[in-house]
Amino acid sequence: MKMNFFNFFRRNNGMSREMSRHLRSIDKDKARKMLIDLNLQTERLTRQDIAAWRAAWQRALDVENPNRNRLYDIYTDVCIDLHLSGCIGQRKGFVIRKGFKLIDKDGNVDEQATALFEEEWFDNFVSEVLDTRFWGASLIEFGAPVSQLGKMRFSYVSLVPRRHVRPEYGVIVRDQNDTPDRGISYREGAMADWCIEVGGPHDLGLLLKCSPSALSKKNMLAFWDGFGEIFGMPIRIARTTSADEKERSKLENMLEKMGAAFFGVFPEGTEIEIKETTRGDAYNVYDKRIERANSELSKGILNQTMTIDSGSSLSQSEVHLEVFENVIEQDRKFLRNMVNNRLIPFMLKHGFPLEGLTFEWDDTVEYTPEQIRQVEQMLITGGYDIAPDYFREKYNIDIIGKHEPLPEPEQTTPDDDSTDADDDLTPEDKKRLRKLADIISGGDPRFFD
Repeated sequence: MKMNFFNFFRRNNGMSREMSRHLRSIDKDKARKMLIDLNLQTERLTRQDIAAWRAAWQRALDVENPNRNRLYDIYTDVCIDLHLSGCIGQRKGFVIRKGFKLIDKDGNVDEQATALFEEEWFDNFVSEVLDTRFWGASLIEFGAPVSQLGKMRFSYVSLVPRRHVRPEYGVIVRDQNDTPDRGISYREGAMADWCIEVGGPHDLGLLLKCSPSALSKKNMLAFWDGFGEIFGMPIRIARTTSADEKERSKLENMLEKMGAAFFGVFPEGTEIEIKETTRGDAYNVYDKRIERANSELSKGILNQTMTIDSGSSLSQSEVHLEVFENVIEQDRKFLRNMVNNRLIPFMLKHGFPLEGLTFEWDDTVEYTPEQIRQVEQMLITGGYDIAPDYFREKYNIDIIGKHEPLPEPEQTTPDDDSTDADDDLTPEDKKRLRKLADIISGGDPRFFD
């Protein structure tokens, strides 16, 4: 019966009335299972170049039958670039490092509701939402809600394979090469109860712009390896007067083995010449191009370079940091709107107690441990009363009461006879010092005899 689902579609952009009635009649578990009942295929790890990128881009823009599969092949290929991975990781990391809270209409924080989001499923949701910035339109699937330790959560959150989603038409296809009219809608019907769509239907992501630089960089690295293989080692030339093919074959084997042992026994009349390469511009040709590709990737993902590359001055670094913070703020706004406009209504539909609550980022200033100690000392010395529970909870110190502060020890002066230095003197030294004091004050003059 399941295989007949795909026959309910007409050759147009929408669903037939028969399919609409069918989706309303089937239960939610069956509809949700359709999300994973896909004919998954192994991704193609073929060599990509700029021509393949342009053809894949054109294929994704097809009006009648858009297909992003080749573009996703290129995205997968370029995402192994370490510099690009670092840029994406830095951008996502700065977004999720900030705390959040759920507040009611009066601005009060709801601790219990906030705790519902401090779970692994929400971390997965946030990661998939932020990946939309790079990969383009995405579809996120939710498992059935479960209760654990008296707290509700989704059993899992995962990304519906992008190759089976046609966001331009809002349908899922069983085979990644199927046309949209053979898909099942996830924007209406029972499937809409288990999916959240993120990003615009025509959004192809930032990786579209980053792919040319990443592909060029990968190819330049391969060319540099080829250059090193050809010109990195000296060329060994052997000249012999022998015309015997066996002798020449023997000489060839000896030259080949010299790569590991670097010695050989050659027939008389054989000359061996080692010719060093004079090519010295490989660094400027290859490394500079790779460096430029890295800077272009930094600008594409981070809108600047100095938060991940080395900077030239403090003032320039501060300007670049400000630009980067603007990018992070836009991502946080995007994620906040997605939670408030999509996720919370979705959770209310599944029975989560979030009525009247709003997701907000926690803008409380974060201090370093040293700054916190300075603030504590300033408050204490300034005469402010601080609740003992603060120190008891923060430092795990059992405070049982308060007493008068101990008097500060008296400071000794250099003229004071009771110095610590006297403790290091022997009795004989002390005796001589007393005699010296007597002489200075008019005592026995025979001290120095």
